[in-house]
Order: sequence, then C-alpha cells, then structure tokens
Amino acid sequence: MWKYYALLSAIFAAMTAILSKVGVKGINGNLATAIRTSVVLVLAWGIVLANNDFKSVKELSKYNLIFLVASGIATGLSWIFYFKALESGPVSKVAPIDKLSIVFVLIISFIFLKEPLDLKTIIGGCLIVGGTLVLIL
Repeated sequence: MWKYYALLSAIFAAMTAILSKVGVKGINGNLATAIRTSVVLVLAWGIVLANNDFKSVKELSKYNLIFLVASGIATGLSWIFYFKALESGPVSKVAPIDKLSIVFVLIISFIFLKEPLDLKTIIGGCLIVGGTLVLIL
C-alpha cells in the first residue's frame, strides 16, 4: 500500500509546484509560505479530528516530539526556500532541483539510519542527479 501513497504524494507534489508557481506571482514568497502552511495546518488537524486520532497525543514521547519539531522546522525552511526560488525561477527548473532531495535522502539514510544502498539505488540516484543537470543546464 505504501507505494500507492508514495505515488499519490508525487502527484500532489507536482500539483503543488504548479499551483504554487501561479499563486506566488506578484507576492512575497514568505507570505505565500505562511498562507500555504496555514492551510496545511487546518487540513492536517481536520484529518486528525475526523479520524478520532487526537487520543494518540498522550502516546507521544519526548523523543517523538523532538524529532517531529525538528522535522517541522526543516519542512518550514524547505518551503520558504522553495517559494523564494519560485518567485524568480521557472517551476520547470525549480522543481527538479528540489527533487534532488531524493538523493540527499538516500545518502543521509545510508549514513545515519544504516539503510542499505544497493546497486539499483545508487544507479537511480545518479540518474536523478544526471536528469536534474540536463533539465537545469
């Protein structure tokens, strides 16, 4: 099932790039990020409440909170820089560079999470880097 969720994530990420580029036209990227973040906040809490998942809050550990807060900070910074890039750059170039995050995930997950890197993964990562370079140069 995770593969379907990942594919849906990619589709919505593509829609996000296009919609964001149109939405950021003529406004400051920080304002665009704040509006987008507010919508995500309401949507996420709405889903939690609709699924009656709020009761799980008491199961959160200090460890969970530290890493979720750090993840939130990283997400916020990613979005701020993404919108700054979209303000002046073409989405067809910004989005591929942003997707280099996949390569960074492969490297960081190998180093810190001890996840295996097989030949297919290494080749795929190299193809992503190569494809990005082709698109942006």
